[in-house]
Amino acid sequence: MNSIISVLVAYNQFLISQINLLLIIIAKNIPLRFPKYDITSPKYNKFSIDKLPVIMEPVKLEYKVLLKKYKADRGKSLKPVKSIGGNPVPSDICCERCGAPHIYLYDNDGGRGQFRCKLCGFRFNPKRKHAKQPITFHCPYCNAQLTKRIVRTEFIVHKCVSKKCPFYLDSLKKLSPGDLAEYQEEKSKFKLHYIYREFTTDFFKVDLDSMPKGSVNLRFRSFSPHVMGLCLTYHVNLSLSTRATARALWEVHQVKISHVMVSKYARSAAAIVKYFVDNYDYKPTNYLAADETYVKKKGIAQYVWFVMDALKKSILGYEVSDTRSTGHCILAMRRAFSKFKDFPGKALKFVVDGFTAYPLAQQQFALENKEFDITQVIGLTNDDPVSTEFRWLKQIIERLNRTFKFSYRVTNGYGSDEGSNTHVTLFVAYYNFLRPHTYSYWAPLNSIPELESISTMPGKWQKLIELSQKQILAKQTI
Repeated sequence: MNSIISVLVAYNQFLISQINLLLIIIAKNIPLRFPKYDITSPKYNKFSIDKLPVIMEPVKLEYKVLLKKYKADRGKSLKPVKSIGGNPVPSDICCERCGAPHIYLYDNDGGRGQFRCKLCGFRFNPKRKHAKQPITFHCPYCNAQLTKRIVRTEFIVHKCVSKKCPFYLDSLKKLSPGDLAEYQEEKSKFKLHYIYREFTTDFFKVDLDSMPKGSVNLRFRSFSPHVMGLCLTYHVNLSLSTRATARALWEVHQVKISHVMVSKYARSAAAIVKYFVDNYDYKPTNYLAADETYVKKKGIAQYVWFVMDALKKSILGYEVSDTRSTGHCILAMRRAFSKFKDFPGKALKFVVDGFTAYPLAQQQFALENKEFDITQVIGLTNDDPVSTEFRWLKQIIERLNRTFKFSYRVTNGYGSDEGSNTHVTLFVAYYNFLRPHTYSYWAPLNSIPELESISTMPGKWQKLIELSQKQILAKQTI
């Protein structure tokens, strides 16, 4: 027996010595901390998104400035055009680009109507309407105009092809000798140039009679859909006023747009997005919370009603009213209840405050064969068992009101019913589908696959409008 124990002890000591040797080998040859991948390497540029480009409007030229520049550069004044042929330029015609008078214009096609400016070189025909030059995208690193390279179904790829661009040169320097040889063989595997994806939306013709007063159709003659996406991003996501949004677009992107146009874009977007927001399948739970908060319209109190899913945090019903009446409370509750495919009835936990409009609305729903119980949490402290059990539901809807008020404060009150309805609709769309939430680990509350594939917020707004537009057209064809 003693011999067996001594053998086992010796064997255990042998195993311990082997383990110590293995630990020494691991410590010497296998690092405990592996180096992180260099995500800044050009190998991974295809998985990164470059910053937004510089948006420039067409340069406006002035012939007097061009004359002064010509004299400063060459030391002499530019001589007027001497008409040799039999087709002199009429005196009432001036350059459509720089405004030069007829003495600096000459016939360019033998009397068929086309003229050319000697100052700026612009060719034009006064009898024809010339399309307005569109805004252009420029590289934020070298200011070179981006080249349209690829047209996809959802976006257009613009690329900076300049070999002197700092972005390209810096990416080229980061290549290792092996990567550089691979790049020379197959350049499509690497992304060294600056790339911008302009997301486009197939906006259909919208009947203006069905849209709020002051809204516009979405044909974008002066601006592109991307500019509308920028307007909504600054105005809704960042809670900027229309004037601050217009100023930001000019100071950041060099887009000259008025605050009135920003407001019209917001109203048009709200009119379209509303259908998607109201008809999305939220798959709500049986725990709902409702509350109302007040806002100002021309200095007079208005009320905003919210009904939300207390567990999933989505806003299911909303309504803007001039009075704190039961009728508007019912409308907000109907919008919320319409999200249920099968109404839960008595299983519904509907938590509200002590306002009498909710019990009255409950009675009206009972007449419509929709019976449910409401739970009123009264006061600010848990003085009764009901408040102790359901206080957390009331706090969730109160937190939503504070979030809404944060976006409302910049408006200094609404100026019309259209303004309040527009703001609330866009807020609900942003809160439900675009805003990151801690509840969902900094992802939107409701996942939409079409939006997940888009990285920029202006593109997400455009895609959300497009999805709603398709639903509206599909509904019209039924």
